[in-house]
Amino acid sequence: MSNKLSTQVALSIPRLDAGLKLEVHSRGDTHISEQIRKEGIWEAFETELVRRSLKPGHAFLDAGANLGYFTIVGAQCVGEAGRVYAFEPEPRNFALLQSNIALNGFEGRVTAFQQALSDRTGAAQLYLHPDNLGDHRLHADDGSSIRVDLVSGAEALGDIELNLVKVDVQGAEYTAILGLMPLLRKSAAGLRMIVELTPRALRKAGSSGAALIDSLETLGLPFAIVDHLEHRLVPHSAEELRQWCNNVDEYPDDEGFMNIFMGEPPTDC
Repeated sequence: MSNKLSTQVALSIPRLDAGLKLEVHSRGDTHISEQIRKEGIWEAFETELVRRSLKPGHAFLDAGANLGYFTIVGAQCVGEAGRVYAFEPEPRNFALLQSNIALNGFEGRVTAFQQALSDRTGAAQLYLHPDNLGDHRLHADDGSSIRVDLVSGAEALGDIELNLVKVDVQGAEYTAILGLMPLLRKSAAGLRMIVELTPRALRKAGSSGAALIDSLETLGLPFAIVDHLEHRLVPHSAEELRQWCNNVDEYPDDEGFMNIFMGEPPTDC
């Protein structure tokens, strides 16, 4: 990447002092890149959950990898014997993702796909957010769009077992999970997941928050809300999460969201 388009930042992550570096957008991204430039970290508690959930030799799936922050954190945690699978369809973010894999010497641990996870293989339009380069969406939205490739996770990854799955795909979580479901069921005994739950975006994409919870519930894993302010996991039932989604749906413009954690909580979380 040209220095005019990207800036290199030394990451500062508690209990992960590994000399990790990240190329971020030098302009045009007022959210993820800006915070990483200022603080050297993004989503501190989610970062801690990823760190605590992964061990050497584990397999980590980062869906909606953006410029590769969680991909790089995960690759450090799984070590040389582990694997990270990162999916990011937008070309500028994907270029940074590739740069960051190479910058940290993780080519042997990470497989990057310039595709969006879905329940089918094909193509779709990705609608580009003008100043939040982590908020591009597959459902129709204002602004410009580009053509991107879709792929079913089960088709892309084949017969593997996963230890941690992070899905943050701006309203396309339902179809991404459907395409991953054979792998999630195969991995369920030791699986942990972090999934963004945004009822309005899911609804605009043709699904719903309740439908996403219904699908995830079939895995038989416990649910918790990720409380990023108090840095704790708060157990909730599937029914409580469905009710929250239904409450949000009563207000069409409500953009409320949360991250949910599934599986056995890591120690001290």
